[in-house]
Amino acid sequence: MGDKAFSLDAVELLRYQPNRYPFLLIDRVTEVVPGKYAKGFKNITNNEWYIPAHFPGDPNMPGCLQVEAMAQMLTVAILTTEGMEGKIVHGYRHAGTFHQEVKPGDRLDMCAKILSFKRGLCHGQVKGYIADELACELESTIIIPDVFNQFKPKIK
Repeated sequence: MGDKAFSLDAVELLRYQPNRYPFLLIDRVTEVVPGKYAKGFKNITNNEWYIPAHFPGDPNMPGCLQVEAMAQMLTVAILTTEGMEGKIVHGYRHAGTFHQEVKPGDRLDMCAKILSFKRGLCHGQVKGYIADELACELESTIIIPDVFNQFKPKIK
């Protein structure tokens, strides 16, 4: 795929994101440069499975799901690199900050940037916006076990 930017619709996204409904928290990737960054969005609607319970009368997207959505966007940025399609990833460390509620009717636009990728560990930063205002941000490290395990010392 190289350094050329491309987009992923909802079906194409499934090649690079191991999560499926109801836990796939990205609707579309509008632009990705493999190994560098990914941009996309999640539309928040009253039909989301978590809205009726969080919270009746004042619904919003739970912070843990905002973190998951941003981590998924970072995953797309790394799994679109050559040889990574279909790999399983695990969250290693996440530190999120929340600036405003994400409510039904909002579109959470996310931009994930890879800061480093070595030996199966990907460190990145993701920012989420609603109408161009910062809503949430994430500093995250994800691990790709297939790659990471290649570098583990062999015990004899």
